Amino acid sequence: MHEKKLTWRELMLVASLIFGMFFGAGNLIFPVQLGQLSGGHWVLATIGFLVTGTVVPFLAMLAVSITRSRSVYDVATPVGHWFGLAFLVAIHLTIGPFFGTPRTAATAFSMGIAPFIAPKYQSLGMLIFSALFFGLAYFLTVKETGLMKWVGKYLNPVFMILLLIVLLMALFMPMGNTSQAVSSAYQSHATFQGLLDGYNTMDGIALLAVAVSVVYAVRGLGFRDHQVSSVLAKAGLLSIVAEAILYTALVLLGVSSLGQFKVAANGGDAFAQIIAHYAGNFGTALTGVVVTLAVFTTAMGLFVSFAQDLHLAFPKVSYLWFLRIIALGSFVTANAGLTNIVAWSVPVLMLLYPFALVLILLSLTGKFFDKSPLVYRSVVGFVAMPAFLDALAASPFMSSHTAQQLIGAYHQVVPLSSLGFGWVVPALLGAVMGEVLLGASRVAQRQNQIIEGD
Repeated sequence: MHEKKLTWRELMLVASLIFGMFFGAGNLIFPVQLGQLSGGHWVLATIGFLVTGTVVPFLAMLAVSITRSRSVYDVATPVGHWFGLAFLVAIHLTIGPFFGTPRTAATAFSMGIAPFIAPKYQSLGMLIFSALFFGLAYFLTVKETGLMKWVGKYLNPVFMILLLIVLLMALFMPMGNTSQAVSSAYQSHATFQGLLDGYNTMDGIALLAVAVSVVYAVRGLGFRDHQVSSVLAKAGLLSIVAEAILYTALVLLGVSSLGQFKVAANGGDAFAQIIAHYAGNFGTALTGVVVTLAVFTTAMGLFVSFAQDLHLAFPKVSYLWFLRIIALGSFVTANAGLTNIVAWSVPVLMLLYPFALVLILLSLTGKFFDKSPLVYRSVVGFVAMPAFLDALAASPFMSSHTAQQLIGAYHQVVPLSSLGFGWVVPALLGAVMGEVLLGASRVAQRQNQIIEGD
C-alpha cells in the first residue's frame, strides 16, 4: 500500500488550522504592547518574543505528535502519575478560568466596548458584557452547534483583512519613527525580556494541551502515524513564518504609535487607540465586533478543552460541571480587568513555563535516553526550585523583606536567574545527573543478569 502524499491544498489546510490555534487575544495585544515598551530596542526584543511566541509552541506541537499523546497528561506522566495530573490541572486552570478565557472577554471589551462608554460606567459595562459573553459560550458548548466552525471559517479571513488594512495604513502613514524612548527593562537585556514577553501569549503551554486536535486532524486526512510529525513540521513551519511576520508588523505598529500616544496600560487599550487614530469610531466599532467574535471562538474552544480533559482525568465529575466551573471562574476573573489579569498571570507563567519547556525538550529527545523516567524526574526535580523562585521574583509578594533577601541570594548564586531564566543551568545539571543515574541503573541490571545466568 502506497503512502499518502501531502498535497499543497492539504499543507495549506493544516497550516491554516495551526495558525488558527495559535492566534488569539494575547497574540494580538502583546506584540503591540512589546512595541510600545521596547521602542528603539524593538528588533532584539522581537527576536526573543518570536522564540517563545512561535518556535516553542511549534516544538510543543511536535512533542505531542512524537509521543503520540492524547493530552498534556501523557507528555508529563513519565515524571509520575501525580505530576502528570497536577501539570494537566495547572495548565488548564491557567489557559482556562484563571487567565486565558478571562483575557478573551477583557480584550474584547477593551477594544470594542470600552471606547464608547464613559469611565464611570466601565465596571458595570464589563460586568454585563462578561456575563453575556461567558453565558453564551457556556450555552453553545453545552449544546452541539455548528456556530463555532461557521464563525471560525468565515470570520478569520475578515479579521485578517481588517488587520492587514490597519497595518498597511500604518506602513504608509506612520504615527512616528522606530527610535522612540524605551522602557528600562529593554535597555540592557531586550532579547531576554522579549523571551519573557513571549510567555504571555501562553501558546507554549496551550499547544501542549490542545495540539492533539491537530494531530487527529492530520490523521483524519489519511496520513499514517509515522507521517504525522513530518506533515506537522512542514505545515507548522509555514504557519509560524506567517505568524512571525504578523508579530513583527504588530510590534512596529506599537513602536510607531508612540509618535501619537503615551504607553498604554495594556496592549488592548493601545490597539484600540491605534484603530481609532486610523479609522475613527466606525473603524473602532467594526474592529471591536470582529475581534469579539474571534476571541469568542477561542473562548469556546478553551471551554471544551478544559471540560473534556478534566472530565477524563476526574470522571466522577461530569463534563457539564467542568463547563460551569470554567464559565463562572472566567466571569469572576475577567472583571478584575485586562491589566490586572496580565499582571497576575506573569508569576504563574514564570512557574509553569520552565516545566513545559523541559518536558517539550525531553519529549523531542526521548529516544536518546529511552524515555527513562529517571532522566525526566532528575530534570524536573532540578528545575522545580528555580522555577518557584523565578515566579516569586515576579510576584507581588516580592515586597516583603524576607522574599527580597531570598531572591537577592538566588540572583547572586544561579546564572541567568536575574534575567528570569534561573532554571536553564539546573535543567542541564539535571539532565547530566539523570544520564548518570540511568547509566548506573543499566550497569546494575547487567550485573544482575550475569549473576542470574550463573
